Amino acid sequence: MLHIRAVLETYDDAVPPVEYTSARMLTRLDWKYGRFRIRARLANCTGLGTWPAIWMLPTEWKYGGWPDSGEIDIMEHVGYDLGAVLGTVHTKAFNHIIGTQRGSVLTTHVEDWHVYDILWTEDRIDFMIDNVKYFEFAKVAEATSAEWPFDQNFHLILNVAVGGGFGGAKGVDKDAFGGFGQIMEIDYVRVYQLPKD
Repeated sequence: MLHIRAVLETYDDAVPPVEYTSARMLTRLDWKYGRFRIRARLANCTGLGTWPAIWMLPTEWKYGGWPDSGEIDIMEHVGYDLGAVLGTVHTKAFNHIIGTQRGSVLTTHVEDWHVYDILWTEDRIDFMIDNVKYFEFAKVAEATSAEWPFDQNFHLILNVAVGGGFGGAKGVDKDAFGGFGQIMEIDYVRVYQLPKD
């Protein structure tokens, strides 16, 4: 069992020093297409200011910086909106900076174990929780990299952020990060390659 913990503690080696520590874990492997299944629980990761995420970024940044080369958010949750799980994509054409982000929200009991899942093919990404599909991002006809940068290898990231523009939009409850802090639990990460034609 993996525990990713965000804790209230001063870290003086950071520039500038920070009040919280946590982890951002990246896979050494990367993939183009496949099924990605992550069993996780946020039983102790719902405090105000938490921003746990299971997501993917490109390894080579083939089309430029963010958001041009894409981002796939398999699961995001923020403590101020308890139970609302987001699955989203970001591209040059579709992102929150310009108000065109594509994604969906499913309300669930994040304190329970769930399998957060995407099926990524050459023409769509399906988002699922416990095998229930709640969002599909399909490649549009005549798509350029601005709409579909998802034709390159991506790596997987697991992290618990504290605050930030999204997680801290309604503040951070410092007391929630004391003691053992806020913890995202990961039971497993499974990646299935799609069969080759």
